[in-house]
Amino acid sequence: MDMFDRLEDTVNRYEDITAELGNPDVVNDQNRFRKLMKEQSSLAPLIAAYTEYKNCKQTIEDSLQLLDEESDEELKELAKEELNEAKKRVEELENEIKILLLPKDPNDDKDIIVEIRAGAGGDEAALFAAELFRMYTHYVESKGWKVEVVNADETGIGGMKEIEFMVKGQGAYSVLKYESGVHRVQRVPETESGGRIHTSTASVAVLPEAEEVDEIDIPDKDIRIDVMRASGNGGQCVNTTDSAVRLTHIPTGIVIYSQTEKSQLQNKAKAFALLRTKLLDIEMQKRHDAEADLRKSQVGTGDRSEKIRTYNFPQGRVTDHRIGLTLYKLDKIMNGDIQEIIDACIAADQAAKLAKMNEE
Repeated sequence: MDMFDRLEDTVNRYEDITAELGNPDVVNDQNRFRKLMKEQSSLAPLIAAYTEYKNCKQTIEDSLQLLDEESDEELKELAKEELNEAKKRVEELENEIKILLLPKDPNDDKDIIVEIRAGAGGDEAALFAAELFRMYTHYVESKGWKVEVVNADETGIGGMKEIEFMVKGQGAYSVLKYESGVHRVQRVPETESGGRIHTSTASVAVLPEAEEVDEIDIPDKDIRIDVMRASGNGGQCVNTTDSAVRLTHIPTGIVIYSQTEKSQLQNKAKAFALLRTKLLDIEMQKRHDAEADLRKSQVGTGDRSEKIRTYNFPQGRVTDHRIGLTLYKLDKIMNGDIQEIIDACIAADQAAKLAKMNEE
């Protein structure tokens, strides 16, 4: 099926959805209505691009006809300008449409759970993990999204051995999924008297949230639930009720701990959301392994042991190794200004997918 056959199919589907949304029975079925609205919204950019494409093609035909029939030189000059502009725009739209026709990741619109864990480097790695958390928090807030901490293991000196947090926002996974991997920092630690540069690491995992309960089924027999009092640094009691929840998934051995909410019920809900997400991630990894060739054609391999980025403080630079991008604005990046890196990753991913599609 060529591009234009797929476009016509998309137009027909869009028209069918529009007709369905006008049906009173569909309007009264809120689940059906929401799904159709979401699908219509996802198709709208492609429909708009295709409509503009057809208008430009018509402009080209009209301009050519005018040039062939018109004798007035001023009108012919205007027709030439319109013709050149329309031809240029057609080329741009063809590329846009190809990108919009690329297969969508079904998880792109989902909220996410992000895990950051300190790696090699001891206290310095934990400090770096905390800085990455602040970087993502600033970025998420700049997008108008929301951050909810699920669990954090702090070192007491401003570092974090690990932290798990939710990001709620439209398209969060589509944007932040490129952050999964090993992040490396090179700098002189405050505790280093000799001025030597140390290298430390932290790993980041971005997981699409399992939104629907039926997406991942967890039988009661597979779960052990323990409740306890939440505690702060050094075991200091920060809650006088048994509000913290620990879930153990017996088949996989996954343990989830949630203590950030005052209510045991809220902590339990967060813990189950995180467990469903981790189980969904296991299934996704299985599918990724079965699609190894596709993964290699995209940005990175999806392997969380892959070193993806280096933050070099002495030189004030950040380098993304997957796409060969180096930026000399480390302070801004650590303050959440990572959009340029994300946009470059998305562009590289789309280019790789287009190249693979053209080969087939």
